[in-house]
Amino acid sequence: MAKFTKDLAQPDALNVASIAAANDLFQDGRLFRYGEVGKGIPQAGLFEEEFAQITGRPYALGVNSGGCSLFLALKACGVGPGEKVLVNGFTLAPVPGAIEHAGGEAVLVEINDDLTIDVADLEAKAASSGAKFLLLSYMRGHLADMDGVMAMVEKHGLTLIEDCAHATKAFWGDKMIGTFGAVGCFSMQTFKHLNSGEGGVLVFEDEDIAAKATLMSGTYMLYEQHKARPSMEVFERHKYDMPNCSMRMSNLVAAILRPQLLELDARIEHWDKIYDWIGAGIEATINLRLPKRLDKAKPTPTSIQFVVDNLPYTKIEEFLSHCADQGLHIKWFGAEEPVGFTSRPSHWHYVEGGKEMQATDAILRRVCDIRTPPSLQKEDCDLIGVILGEAMERALSGS
Repeated sequence: MAKFTKDLAQPDALNVASIAAANDLFQDGRLFRYGEVGKGIPQAGLFEEEFAQITGRPYALGVNSGGCSLFLALKACGVGPGEKVLVNGFTLAPVPGAIEHAGGEAVLVEINDDLTIDVADLEAKAASSGAKFLLLSYMRGHLADMDGVMAMVEKHGLTLIEDCAHATKAFWGDKMIGTFGAVGCFSMQTFKHLNSGEGGVLVFEDEDIAAKATLMSGTYMLYEQHKARPSMEVFERHKYDMPNCSMRMSNLVAAILRPQLLELDARIEHWDKIYDWIGAGIEATINLRLPKRLDKAKPTPTSIQFVVDNLPYTKIEEFLSHCADQGLHIKWFGAEEPVGFTSRPSHWHYVEGGKEMQATDAILRRVCDIRTPPSLQKEDCDLIGVILGEAMERALSGS
């Protein structure tokens, strides 16, 4: 059987421009985004301005992680102690974690076979819970039926916050993901579209929500140094009421990120090819299937997921073990214990109702995940397909 030798957990090196920008900042020493005397090097402010331009939203705020962006969005939109927040059951643990952090109460919504929020269950849970907030996670880049979601948002008067950690520059029709709701939240953690190790950014249309989130990020009343911000008069309305939560983006993170924005479209184009190359191998393997994409969905995946059908869980474990023997390490949402970047609602004991999400649990127990670093080329992806097919044959034959 063929052997896969690349490390799927190894990110690409930073580009030359990012390294040079970081070195320049090391020489200057002003890693903190604010300066009391003079303007310093406003890397964070410039990054916010450039990211806002990409999304077409007037306001943007850089923070220290994607999880912090979700927390600030929830708080700035009015989530307080005991406030119910709807959230789809297929997501990463920091998403319900952000709701808990904000003092809210997560109301879990079932998913469908294609790993996106079940609109019918969203309607039922919105009606039964009385929740006024929806934190919609585009987990692993899978885009929901946004027409159906937005119909529920309008019908039930929901405030929508979008978790776009895996969906930078994704579209539903001609509308960019992250611009449907009150706040779009993005992540710059190492395995996302932009890599700064940790980092996040929020984009807004509403000036009051933008000002509140900015103040809470920890401005020390130096918010005038932001570039993609509301007017100073808006900050005057809120500056005495918002706590400083110290979640700022540093100039160093922004300096690393800004040159990557110029490469973003090319990286997304290559990631799309990787998805198609590996996807062909998945579809050619018996008992494996790709989640379907709706016609209007234009995702930007940085990983690929597949569902294992018609096999008992012990055989899924065998199949994955055979893949690992050949150097192909695949993540599995069906494991009894959460591992790395995989978990499901039954693992989140701090969330009420997690163990009752039977439909979602049954789906996720069959979901596997392959990380797709941009360094992968067609021959690597073809080899992944070969290993998947051979491992499945071995699992079925018991060899």
